[in-house]
Amino acid sequence: MAVRAVRGAVQLERDESGHMEERVGELLTAVLVRNDLRTDDLISLWFTATPDLHCDFPAAAARKLGIVDVPLLCAQELDVEGAMPRVVRVLAHIESDRPRAEIVHVYLGAAAALRKDIAQ
Repeated sequence: MAVRAVRGAVQLERDESGHMEERVGELLTAVLVRNDLRTDDLISLWFTATPDLHCDFPAAAARKLGIVDVPLLCAQELDVEGAMPRVVRVLAHIESDRPRAEIVHVYLGAAAALRKDIAQ
């Protein structure tokens, strides 16, 4: 079993806790499903949020999904002029037998524009 990394992102329509929970939950579920993962395959999750998001921690959505025994970290994304607003990104470290080239990175909705080269 190899250690792999999966990237993902989602843009929120508004800075509200319930909305963040919904959208981050959707992102994490898509990462798990598209890569045929269980929560036991997760090593750690690192979230970033753009500086315009203040309503909650993205990791709170992971905990509500039942991801309770995995180390989680939240940080603020760089405040770059012209960057896409209201974006939560995730870097998931996983155990997987998939070759690196078969890892599915998940960019939902408008966030797909962030990484057209790897967005699935």
